[in-house]
Amino acid sequence: MSDLSRRDFLGRSGATIVTGATAPLLGAEDQSSSNIATPPHRHPAVRSRQNIVCFMPDELRADVLSCYGNRIAKMPNFDRLAQQSVLFEECHVAYPICGASRCSMLTGWPTSVRGHRSQMYFLRPDEPNLFRELRKAGYDVFWAGKNDALAARAFDDSVTAWDLDKKLQSVSAPYAGSAALRKAVKPPGPLTFISDTTPGDRRQEGDYHVIEAAKGVLGRRETDRPFFLFLALTSPHPPYNAPEGFAGLHDPADVTNLLPTNLPRRPRHLERMLQAYGLDTVSADVYRRIRATYLDKTAFVDWMLGELLETIERTNHTTDTSLFVLSDHGDYAGDFGLVEKWPSGMEHCLTHVPLIARIPGGKAACRVAEPIELFDFMATTLDLAGAKASHTHFARSLMPQILGAPGDRERGAFTEGGFNTYEPQCFEPVPARDSWYYERLRLQIAEPETVSRVAAIRTSEYTFVSRPQGMSEFYLIKDDPEERDNRFGEKSCLTVQHSAEQRLMQWYVNTTGIAPFNRDPRGLPEIVPMPEFPKHTADRILD
Repeated sequence: MSDLSRRDFLGRSGATIVTGATAPLLGAEDQSSSNIATPPHRHPAVRSRQNIVCFMPDELRADVLSCYGNRIAKMPNFDRLAQQSVLFEECHVAYPICGASRCSMLTGWPTSVRGHRSQMYFLRPDEPNLFRELRKAGYDVFWAGKNDALAARAFDDSVTAWDLDKKLQSVSAPYAGSAALRKAVKPPGPLTFISDTTPGDRRQEGDYHVIEAAKGVLGRRETDRPFFLFLALTSPHPPYNAPEGFAGLHDPADVTNLLPTNLPRRPRHLERMLQAYGLDTVSADVYRRIRATYLDKTAFVDWMLGELLETIERTNHTTDTSLFVLSDHGDYAGDFGLVEKWPSGMEHCLTHVPLIARIPGGKAACRVAEPIELFDFMATTLDLAGAKASHTHFARSLMPQILGAPGDRERGAFTEGGFNTYEPQCFEPVPARDSWYYERLRLQIAEPETVSRVAAIRTSEYTFVSRPQGMSEFYLIKDDPEERDNRFGEKSCLTVQHSAEQRLMQWYVNTTGIAPFNRDPRGLPEIVPMPEFPKHTADRILD
């Protein structure tokens, strides 16, 4: 948990989703609206076809940022940006691991639509993605950093250039993990993800090369084509370490309010991760050190954000360039005594990510308390670009809130996770013992029930997690903003719980299975006969 209680901005009520006028097929009580027919939201002060920059740290949970209420975090550039932007307090991801979350973010699809529910499947040429839509709308699309989003053969028609800096590995090697994981040596003992390998100069880190690539794009001469710049960092993804100038910036003694390891009625993966990683043998001081080091690495991200903000200003792009800051999922970072993430983990620290939007002509120093979903970024970006998606999707443009309208208090945010044994293709192979991921991937295959399928809905009133092969969960946010007390099945909560179950079922009914736009004829295909010639004529020609 954050060092500031979530009670400050979670004590709200409201449960039902309202149908948008552009999605008549959806029931009035369950809208994950398709915005395919929604006209762009325009405002006289908002320049059409703006340049757009997406700054995307990897594995950044929202509540470690000071602008999201963390009292000990030293993040001055996030704070400065929040004062210039609209900050969405409750943005949740579609899936709690990298690849699946990014595929959802770029399509406006729940992961169940096309089965992007593991690290083994990315968006392919026959599937839509935001980058291709922007290119069709006349944008240059530049990519710097890690992948975990597009299949290799989808790059050519989706991205203008992804080799902006030869020092960058633009397309992730399979099973390799982040560059930081490949460089750091896994220490013996409990898997704390605290690396004994301390990075040196911040400007020699791979993530800083992403910022250098951004400086090159932003510093170009003016062109007739607007650009979209995707900056995909690896930090603060574990291992938990930070370059010189950031290591030790946060004192573990200042870390308070970590969620404990022994909360009752929790899903089994929490206990088994604790045991398999050896984290049940360490003291609470280790958990605090994990959080403090994660904060240190996030402070490095904050510095890189400052470099980006300075470059946008220096290159005179402040008034023609929109900036989004967001992440793909969170990190346990010491909560429950755990580290990193888990594919079926629906804990708030894994699904809750920052989303901050600085739009020229939009509101500044504005906070939106109502829930949104990360894939709303796709619809918002197309709205800014004056473009329209060529596929059915369920994202909503956030431009109304960016221009000052209130959020939807009745909205729910939906998250899926996990995979089952009938789909072995989703499981990643177990690597060598010296891999940081050996314990995690070995546990998933040895005890697949710990990673079985799960789905959740979060509203301003409650969190409901349906776990058919394990412990389901139900939390009333007003009374329990930290989600400590699982009240699933309690008689006093059954009315609200059943309402949540019905909403989740209706959401699946309304979002599962999207028909393509290219239609097939119903008749039999025409057979065009070929002429037949006597065999001797061919023989005579060949002789």
